[in-house]
Amino acid sequence: MTRTRKEELVAEMTAEFKDAGAIIVCDYKGMTVENLEVVRNLAKDEDIKVQVVKNKLAAIALQNAGCEAIDFKDTNLVIWGDAQVTPCKIADKAATDFKNSFAIKTGLIQGEVASLETINAMAKLPTRDELIGMLLNVWNAPVQNFTIGLNALAAKKEEEA
Repeated sequence: MTRTRKEELVAEMTAEFKDAGAIIVCDYKGMTVENLEVVRNLAKDEDIKVQVVKNKLAAIALQNAGCEAIDFKDTNLVIWGDAQVTPCKIADKAATDFKNSFAIKTGLIQGEVASLETINAMAKLPTRDELIGMLLNVWNAPVQNFTIGLNALAAKKEEEA
C-alpha cells in the first residue's frame, strides 16, 4: 500500500469516526472468508461499516477524530456506524455465532472507551425502530381496547333486539 493510499484511508476513517456513535474493535483470527462475509452482510443490511484495518492507521484515524486512544494489537476488525446500539448488536451476534474465531476486544461509545460489559449490555437494548414500534403499540392500545368494547356493546345490543 502506497503512502498516499494510506493517507487517503486515514482521512476517510477519520471523517467516519468523527460521526460514529459506536466503534467496536474485534479479533477475527481464525475466521474463514465465508464467515467474515456473513458479518459484512449483517452490517451491510443495517448500514454499518466493517473493515479490516492496519493497527497504526486505525490508531491515527481515532486520534485525528478526537476519540480516546485504544491499544491495537494483533488482527483487528473494526465495526462502526452512526447509531450506538446497532454496531454492538452486530459484533455481539458475530461473537455468539462464531465463538472460536471472533471476539470483541474493546470499543468506543461516543468517542469514549467502553468496557465489554457496556458493549454487551448495549447489544441487548432495542434499536431505535424497535423502540418506536413499542411506543406506537402503547399508544394504539387504548384505541384498540375502545373499539373492542364498542364491538362487544354493538353485538350485545343486536342480540337484545
